Amino acid sequence: MQIGRIQGCTRTIGKSQGYIGLPLRDIVINDSVTGPNTPAMETAWFPTVEELNALVAGAPIILRVVGAGHPPVMLYAGEVPS
Repeated sequence: MQIGRIQGCTRTIGKSQGYIGLPLRDIVINDSVTGPNTPAMETAWFPTVEELNALVAGAPIILRVVGAGHPPVMLYAGEVPS
């Protein structure tokens, strides 16, 4: 997957730790567990042609979280560009 610049980007994280840098959008959601006005972050990722072919062939999308603790996460498809 390639890191994308998400529409409405509010900040970029990770550069000071030596990573490429991850543009993200800060949002507030109404979560069924943590309640209304829960802060969240969204990022955009674009699959390569090889990854798209693998997904069409039935490969799963893998989420890797660095570290030993797993924060709550969600994966979903964004809007189709116009």
